[in-house]
Order: sequence, then structure tokens, then C-alpha cells
Amino acid sequence: MKTLLKCLAAVLLLTSTLAAKENGSSVASPHPWNVVLILVDDYGWTDLGCFGSELYETPNIDKLAREGMKFTQSYSACTVCSPTRAAIMTGKYPARLHVTDWIPGLPPENPKLLVPDWTKYLPLQEVTIARALKNAGYATASIGKWHLGGPEYWPDKHGFDLNLAGTEASNPKSYFAPYHIATLPEGPDGEYLTDRLGVEALRYIEKNKDNPFFLYLPHFAVHLPVQGKKEIAAKYRKKIHDGMSQTNAMYAAMIESMDETVGSIRQKLDDLKISDHTLIIFASDNGGRVPTTSNKPLRVGKGSCYEGGTRVPLIIYWPGVIKPGSVCETPVISMDFYPTILDVAGIKDPAHHAMDGLSLVPLLRQKGKFQRDALFWHYPHYQHYQLGGTTPYSAIRAGDFKLIEFLDDQRVELYNLKDDIGEQHNLAKEMPAKADELRARLHDWRKEVGAQMPARNPNYDPARPEHDPAVDKKKKKAAE
Repeated sequence: MKTLLKCLAAVLLLTSTLAAKENGSSVASPHPWNVVLILVDDYGWTDLGCFGSELYETPNIDKLAREGMKFTQSYSACTVCSPTRAAIMTGKYPARLHVTDWIPGLPPENPKLLVPDWTKYLPLQEVTIARALKNAGYATASIGKWHLGGPEYWPDKHGFDLNLAGTEASNPKSYFAPYHIATLPEGPDGEYLTDRLGVEALRYIEKNKDNPFFLYLPHFAVHLPVQGKKEIAAKYRKKIHDGMSQTNAMYAAMIESMDETVGSIRQKLDDLKISDHTLIIFASDNGGRVPTTSNKPLRVGKGSCYEGGTRVPLIIYWPGVIKPGSVCETPVISMDFYPTILDVAGIKDPAHHAMDGLSLVPLLRQKGKFQRDALFWHYPHYQHYQLGGTTPYSAIRAGDFKLIEFLDDQRVELYNLKDDIGEQHNLAKEMPAKADELRARLHDWRKEVGAQMPARNPNYDPARPEHDPAVDKKKKKAAE
């Protein structure tokens, strides 16, 4: 078996090297590149020390940024989780996939618009990044949250050899064992879920140290419920003072435990002497949830059409290639991970499918052209239960300008993010030509990707509010 694995690795290395030389991304390495993709749930743009937090302590993630590249204008594909996860897995816009809301979604009782008949799972015909890597000889594992459909759509149906903790659930019932997660053997009472996922990641790396692997570690943290270790939270309560925008000690404890898993993974890679050929991507699926955290200076947070909903932290570590301490200010988005990973691995996309993402290799190398002039979002749904949420909208960012079109009345808002990162000054009336230009581009993009549009609700009652907060809360609890 060991001989077979060595032969397979040799064939993969030769194939990867030839392909990498062909596409210009080859990096001198005696081994194929391993890939570790760490995705944190609801992790806000300023929820870590290297992005400016005064409260949260993230020494291991900060070290990753010092030794890699920090992206200051990285975006999630959606303002909520399932669409972003689908985009990461496929390299496609959620609008193209028709996976456009968290699964199963939560429409209001009396909406002006009826949401389209969207897809509430990741279709099996999609070739995921795991499938692409598996077909190239990689071992593949998903350890953590999945949230892309029921058992017939779980990670093991999408190219992952190993699925631990991945189900259709959006969050754990508890971060302390017993967890009651169907795909995760129970730990001892009181075991902390974030720690457990970290331990499982270490076991997987140890087991696959001699062959190329793809480890997808989508933490449940820092999604609700807000449950951290009490002793760690106590430390942060002493640290909080007047004037801080982030003041949740228990949430800070959740972040610290997640950060420790990043440190333990890096230490394991060092101990096994494989860190020099392991790519690490650290990202979030959408903005931080308000009021659990604060995303200031960004406007509001998760579930919102504004920057707080979609601008997220991103750090990439590519040893021997990225200049340590690099900072990239180019706008990038979740779909870019798929082509970037294939590019680094020297593997051509075997899917021959529409790829909306672009390889970040030119940015990581700080060499070559990265040609993209706009990013797009389409969310034909409601987010009434999130503070600062939204009605159905589409948006485009081109250069420094961002335009939001609200689909219920077609009104638009236009912001210059370079001058107004907090989106306080709507320029739509002052710059009508720019607003018209971006709106036209947005409409053209929606047609190109086949975006589903909401329809008018013939039973809408203008005498009633669109949503009843009490009803929404009850429906959300039932959905979870």
C-alpha cells in the first residue's frame, strides 16, 4: 500500500508540475501542494487583531497574516451562509447556481415580493473543488459545518472522502457535548466542539502526511448560540472598557478557541515537515452578526446589503511565494478560492463549467495581471430577523463605486467606498449617469447568469407590516 501511495504521489507530482508550468504558476517544490481551507461562520471583518479589533485576541491568525497575505477588500458571495458555501465549492455565483439564501430560508408573512423557486441544496451535477482535487489524486475531507442540503447532498456525495460533523444543520444545538450531530461521534460530556473539530483536523493531517490532501475545515464557530469556555470569557470581561465597539466576552472566548485550532494546525504541519508545501486559506462566509459583534466602520452586518454583510477577512499563506506581511487591496470574492487552489496545485479545471471565480495567483505573486472590473450580488430574499437586514436586492461593485438596487421598488443607492466606507452618503441623485451605468451593467449580469427574480405578491396587504417579528422568531426556531 505504501508503495502504491508513493507511485501515485509521483504521478500526481509530475502531472501537477507539467500543468503548473503550462499555466505559469509553477513553484519549485519536491511535493504536490496540500490545501487547508479554514472557513469561519459569521466572522466579521474586524473580528481579529490584525484587522483592528481591540478586544478579540487572535495571535495565531495574526501570525498567519504576518507570514502570508492579508486581503482588505475580500467579499463573501452572499450576506448569509449557504450561498457562499455553494460558491466556494463550485467557483460559481450563487445566482448562477440558484442557491441564493440560507437553507431553508425564512420568508416573511406578508411580503411585497414572493421569493423565486430557488434551489435548497448543492446539486450533485456540480463538480466541487473537492471532486476536482479527488480526481487528481488528492485525499479530501470536510470537517465541520456543511449546510448545503440533506443526507443525499452531504459532503461524501460531493467528492469528500471523509465527512465529520457535516449535515444540513445551520448550527449546533450546543457547542458542548453531547452535540447530537449525526455525522460526528459523540465526545465526552463537556467537550468543546471547536476544540473537537481542531483535533479531528490534526488526526486527518497526520494520517495523510505522505500524500497530497485537501482539508476543508468549516467551523461552526462563531455562529449562534454564543457559547464559549467560561474561564476564557472571564478574561475578556476584565478587558472590556467604555468606548469599545466590541463588548461580548463570551463571543470573544469563542474566537480565541477557534484561533487556537489555527495555531495547532500550523504546529502540526511544522512538526510533520509539510508546512513548506501546504497552502492555507483563512476566510469567513459572511459578515459578523450584529449585535453579537460590531463591524464598524462598516455598516451593519450579516443579512445586510451593506458592506458589513459581505466584506470579510481573508488571509492566504503560500510559503515560498507570498512575500510575508503582504497586504492586497484588490477586491476579491469567495468564488476565487476554487480556481486559485487548482492553479496552485497545477490542475486544470476538469469540469469545463462556467467559472465565475478568478485565480488569485497573480495577486499572491504580485506579478501578472488580475483582470476583473466588477463584483456582483443577487439576493431575492428577505432578512427581517437579522438586525439591519434587507429586502430583496441586487448589487454591483465596480472600482470604488457600489450600487444597490432594491427589487421591491427599483430604488437605487450609490456609494463611493473609497471615500465613504460606512455607506452614509447616497450619491444616486448627485451622480445619475454613474447610477444608470452601473444599473445597466447589473441587469446585464443578471441575464447572463440566469438570476431568478422575485414576483409581485398578489395577496400583499399594504395595511399590514411585511413581517411580524414574533412570527419570524417562531418560524426561525422551527427551521433550525
